[in-house]
Amino acid sequence: MRRTNYRWFVVFLLFAITVVNYIDRAAIAYAIPIIQKDLGLSPALVGTILGAFGLGYAVTTLLGGLAVDRYGARLVLTVAALLWSLSIGSTALATGFAVLYAARILLGVSEGPNFPALTGAVTHWLSPHERATALGNALLAVPLALAIGGPIVTLLLRWLDWRLTFAALFVLSVLWIPLWFFLFRDNPADSPHVDAAELAHIRDGTGPTVAAAPHAAPRTWPGADVLKALLTNTTLLANTWAFFVFGYFLFFFMTWLPSYLERKYGLNLQAVGLFTVLPWLAAAVLLGLMGRWSDALLRSTGRLRVARSYLIAGSQLVAALAVVPVALTNDLTVAIAGITVAVAASMGANAAYYAVNVDIVPERAATALGIMDFAFAIAGFLAPAITGWVLDLRGSFADGFLLMTALALSSVLVVLLFHHPDRDRQRLAAPA
Repeated sequence: MRRTNYRWFVVFLLFAITVVNYIDRAAIAYAIPIIQKDLGLSPALVGTILGAFGLGYAVTTLLGGLAVDRYGARLVLTVAALLWSLSIGSTALATGFAVLYAARILLGVSEGPNFPALTGAVTHWLSPHERATALGNALLAVPLALAIGGPIVTLLLRWLDWRLTFAALFVLSVLWIPLWFFLFRDNPADSPHVDAAELAHIRDGTGPTVAAAPHAAPRTWPGADVLKALLTNTTLLANTWAFFVFGYFLFFFMTWLPSYLERKYGLNLQAVGLFTVLPWLAAAVLLGLMGRWSDALLRSTGRLRVARSYLIAGSQLVAALAVVPVALTNDLTVAIAGITVAVAASMGANAAYYAVNVDIVPERAATALGIMDFAFAIAGFLAPAITGWVLDLRGSFADGFLLMTALALSSVLVVLLFHHPDRDRQRLAAPA
């Protein structure tokens, strides 16, 4: 009997909104040199504005995980997308530092629940042996959005002014909302597009099952005992630290790479947009491959330590080594090569970070992801802000690159010592 494959359309919807999400949040990196001149902002203020997103994001990515486990991904992501559409549109109205700073905080607040909602949806819509692949496919949106976002945004900035560019991004954001609201259901059993064969396939394995009744059982907030277990588990803590480091890499390159290429090598805006394509495309390819590789390793070995932990540690090690020549060189080719390897390696294991939460605590995967993503949000504030501060003091990006090397090496050590998902999967089995 041929089964439906609607679960992969759900993954596509998650992919599509994440593309919009990242184009929205990264657009300011290309517009900020123009905005800086237009509004008379110092490098320190620019770094503060670029880091403001992380402050807002930190609040709601944590609360968003709790909300997804309580209200479901459908409602939470609909409200979030409405709010961030309004916040990206309000950026076009900024007249000074305060308004621009507030708009970026609001964007962070509204985009915070995106990845907890993505994780919650994948948990209930994909079988255990498809989750890393599905997460990899959905998370491909991040590097692809950053790859196409550079040329798109720089072209818009060339045709329009920066205010009209953000107005256009507002329109792009709102188009997705009705698709999600009308075509997605939290429970696959409630979807008219899923047949019995696909539902049985989704429930295959040891992951959380969805009630066969027309309506899912009432959801609840996680109790204090659950939160304590999530916050003290060594594997989840190691996963969170490694994800923080990945976030530091991502936000550094997402917010400062255009300015780095312009300041260090004198590239114009259009050239900057083209030079940022290669690192993000390489990251997209590696992310897709490693998501599938992670699931293949799990099928062949049955060990999460091999399928998740070693991929995370290995990718962080490569990223740590790749940024060293970038810090020391004055050659554009060497810099782009090192940046490409660092970006691709740091992002390659992205699906594995997410999958660890689903592997260990499937019933509370969105809450666990929210905690992990909170650390990612802190990195989103610190990476741009620290870099702006260092530039004000020393006028060089070298210290920022060397700090990234130290952070990545620390995460390799932490993962190898403390990241044991097979063991902790049993310890945290089915928290209430």
